[in-house]
Amino acid sequence: MYLVYSPEGSEEPQRWKYQPKKLMSVERELLEKLTGKNFSEFTVDVQKGNSRCRRALLFIYLKREHPGLKFDDVDFAWDELTLEHSKGELLLMREQLADSVPADQLDAVRAKLDEEIAEAYEDPAEEGKAELPIAG
Repeated sequence: MYLVYSPEGSEEPQRWKYQPKKLMSVERELLEKLTGKNFSEFTVDVQKGNSRCRRALLFIYLKREHPGLKFDDVDFAWDELTLEHSKGELLLMREQLADSVPADQLDAVRAKLDEEIAEAYEDPAEEGKAELPIAG
């Protein structure tokens, strides 16, 4: 999964590979402090669209590049920040559909996923390594 930041006026979006299990412990603790959620709740709420969780995640990635950045300095329009599944993750979800989707809806869900797969960002380093981004 990728966190994609496209501030108005930027030519290219910034893209970070979001792998909750790869965040450093100090970053995880800061995310918990900023959001008031334990890390497992945080990872779920990021995907559900919780505004503060997404802002905190953007802050962590921007802070890596700009160490002096303060949380209060991070502000964005909602449409400037998205989470995108990678092509590999979408393929993995497609493989697992039969376990979670009623049979009468399976074709429609597969067709929708196929559209997303065709447009998804593909990281060459990810091939064969996809896993869904939930931290335990």
